[in-house]
Amino acid sequence: MADRRAAHRALVDRILHGPGTTSTQQRAQAYANAGLDPALQPLIGKVADAPARITDADFDTARAAGFTGDQLFEVVVAAAVGESTRMYESALAALDEAAAG
Repeated sequence: MADRRAAHRALVDRILHGPGTTSTQQRAQAYANAGLDPALQPLIGKVADAPARITDADFDTARAAGFTGDQLFEVVVAAAVGESTRMYESALAALDEAAAG
């Protein structure tokens, strides 16, 4: 289990702090789904809460605000990993609680 947690931490660190076309702040905001540029909020909000509802219009809004395809890829990945991390940590907490139980 420790190896999985270390691998997950390495993934998150790479996404948030590795090289990219977006700033580390933009990726951190997408990861947390908070403090986003208003043009990104519809897209990133859906990545976290309703990915099946993402449309071309969500991408078009962000592109119209000046975001490139590479930048959108990075913030979408950061948002998806952020949401999956929240679910992963919640599941691990439930397992720890059940094991202690």
